[in-house]
Amino acid sequence: MGTIHNTPALKQRNVSEYISGFVDGEGCFSISFTKRSRFIVGWETKPSFSVSQNRDRAQQLFIMQKHFGCGFMRDGKTDDTIKYEVRRLSDLLEKIIPHFEQYPLLSAKQRDVESFKKVCMLMKNNQHTTASGLQSILPIAFSMNSGGKRKYSQKNILAFMKVQMKV
Repeated sequence: MGTIHNTPALKQRNVSEYISGFVDGEGCFSISFTKRSRFIVGWETKPSFSVSQNRDRAQQLFIMQKHFGCGFMRDGKTDDTIKYEVRRLSDLLEKIIPHFEQYPLLSAKQRDVESFKKVCMLMKNNQHTTASGLQSILPIAFSMNSGGKRKYSQKNILAFMKVQMKV
């Protein structure tokens, strides 16, 4: 199979609309938290945009990476998939979020995009590095991807932050 990047069919399509449609079904906007004792608040806040696909159907992921000009590919940890992921805050703010503002998702997942943008904007203003900022980020982050699994609850995060900061 040749590369899909240069096919006439792709040139005739609106790649931006295609990407939004694909992400609507297969993408994920998430905010995770990792315990980091060396951080003032004790937590690292990590925004991530990702799309997974079976290895034999991963062409779409390479189209996205080329289109956005950022991010990386990695192997799925438990299955035969590849994941395209963007984590760098500047890429999320300058490339990913503007795309989904111009080409919004049509499903309820668009609410996650809007929440994701709020958290990224708070992070741009370094709110994730203060107790009050982290307290405002947590409910937004936990409102996203309600079916997902989290290692820590909001209560655990706040309790460790208070111990870490000795408040």
